[in-house]
Amino acid sequence: MITIVIASYGYGHLAAHCIESILSQSVSPHRVLFVDDGVGDCEHLQSLYPEIEFVLRPENLGTVANFQDMLSRVETEYVMFLGADNWLRSDTIKLLSAENADIVTYDIVVTGELKDEILSRVPGESQEVNGDHYWCRDNKHHGSMMYRTSLGKRVRYEKRFADPNTHSQEDWRLWDMMLAAGASVSSIPEGLLYYRRHRENFLKYKTVNPLKEVVAV
Repeated sequence: MITIVIASYGYGHLAAHCIESILSQSVSPHRVLFVDDGVGDCEHLQSLYPEIEFVLRPENLGTVANFQDMLSRVETEYVMFLGADNWLRSDTIKLLSAENADIVTYDIVVTGELKDEILSRVPGESQEVNGDHYWCRDNKHHGSMMYRTSLGKRVRYEKRFADPNTHSQEDWRLWDMMLAAGASVSSIPEGLLYYRRHRENFLKYKTVNPLKEVVAV
């Protein structure tokens, strides 16, 4: 039994695509939660997708507090967080449901207008496939890994670094703490997550100037 938590921060213009990729799964998740962390651009989705449970925050909590609150609402054995600007391959839940590890990770297809920034962000870790970048995550963390809910609640989401100018990397910290707690890990060697890099993406990396890249194309 898996709960999918779709998290949005300024992704209201892309979120329907993400939701559709969940509703079209060959095996449906037990529950789907959608959270807008205080931006206010997702209200229209409630009438379009009444089968989804929505949390539309009046104020921004920030990534860590937002994720921790949503994790506290999950009651299924497993949970997976998904950015509302991304989407899943249609057999993702089917493949994940066949696994029995504490953490299940899988590969990523980096796509979107600014997909080439992955080449500077993690040099040598991806390869071009069908015009996108295939990013192998064999036994490595990422924000949409599936994990055992009880274990995640025990270690909790927290910032990985105290420096306020550094991205919180809450998913990396969660991974480290779950491994320290003895979590078992399995990896699916398939590109199941389509990770969209775009001009409105919340995560901005100092190693790349997106505007410069767009002009250069």
